[in-house]
Amino acid sequence: MEETRKKNRGKKRSRRMQRHRTSVLAVSAVIILLLAVVSVNSVTLKAQESEYETQIAELESQIDEEKSRSKQIDKLEEYVGTDEYIEDVAKDKLGLIHENEIIFRAQ
Repeated sequence: MEETRKKNRGKKRSRRMQRHRTSVLAVSAVIILLLAVVSVNSVTLKAQESEYETQIAELESQIDEEKSRSKQIDKLEEYVGTDEYIEDVAKDKLGLIHENEIIFRAQ
């Protein structure tokens, strides 16, 4: 009788060990799968980050260009308000001159 009990205990242990191994393998497989997914997403995010950094650099250079263009426009606006600009436009577009100026034309 005692031998039967020992055999039954041995079978139960064997079954438990088998279940334990299966559980450990299943958990290990899930962890490995999660690791693979996280790694792939990490690589994708790094590539996307690189693209964004390039885009940021381009936008910053455009901002600098627009700032310099804005300064040029401000200077032009100041120049347009002066008498010198009015005289230049009168000479170029209307052909007007001052009373004491002499015009030389090529023949």
